[in-house]
This record gives sequence, C-alpha cells and structure tokens, in this order.
Amino acid sequence: MPAFSGKYYYSVDSKGRIIIPAPFREIISTNYSSKLYITNAPFDKCLNVYPLEEWNKLQEQVRTKPRSDEAIRFFLRRVIASAIEMEMDKQGRVLIPAALREDANINTNVVMAGQIERIELWDRSEWDLLFDPEKVDRKSIEGKLTSYGI
Repeated sequence: MPAFSGKYYYSVDSKGRIIIPAPFREIISTNYSSKLYITNAPFDKCLNVYPLEEWNKLQEQVRTKPRSDEAIRFFLRRVIASAIEMEMDKQGRVLIPAALREDANINTNVVMAGQIERIELWDRSEWDLLFDPEKVDRKSIEGKLTSYGI
C-alpha cells in the first residue's frame, strides 16, 4: 500500500481549515475511505491524521492491551479521547477543531509531514524546533537507526 511521505507547508484559514496536500489526497482517495481521524499525538506537540482504516488498526492494537497498564490509560486519554472523525470537503480541506489546534499550538503556518500510515500536522515554529542543531543528538540517533538496520 502506498505510504504518506513528504512535507508540505500550508496555512490554516480563518475558519480553522487546512488543505490536505494533493499527493496525500491521492493516496486517501485511491486506497482509503474518505473518513479521517484527527487526534493529539501521544507525546509530541502535533496532531496526527489517520485514514479510517489505519485508525481502526490502531484501535484494535490498543483494544487488546490491559487497561490496568498506566501507559495504555495515558494513550486512551491523550489520543483516543481527543480523536475527531472528519471528511475532506470537495476542495480537499478539513476542519481542525479549536481544542486540537490549541493542544498542538497550531496557529497560522503549518507543516504536514507524511509518516507512512498517518500524517503529522505541526505548527511551523514547533516543527522548526525539532531540527535545531543544538537540541538534536545526531550521534545517538544515528546509532539507534543503525541498530534498526536503517
């Protein structure tokens, strides 16, 4: 199945909508239903956008885990509880609810980044901080990726 890849810079309009980039729309329309889920990321200050089918896979993974596990309860409260179902309009736009925009500090300028089975939505300034050379431990990351064979 095709994967979401690439990054795109867009703006949030005055109604809180963003345009899904054409390459992402093509993947969605060709391989998935038109329903999408948008939710908080578990740890990063961004939002995740999942096609319905990928969202269902994630829910099934979580469903089999013990609710007594603190990490699972955290995930349920942070990710599952904040999820909103949406559909793209004819222009390829989706509405980002105000509460989710606030959670991710999303203002006007955004970055949409493909993450294989999902799309991340970042405020541009938060995205730029991820790659600050003073905050990135390149040696550690390189070692970890090498250990994964990447």
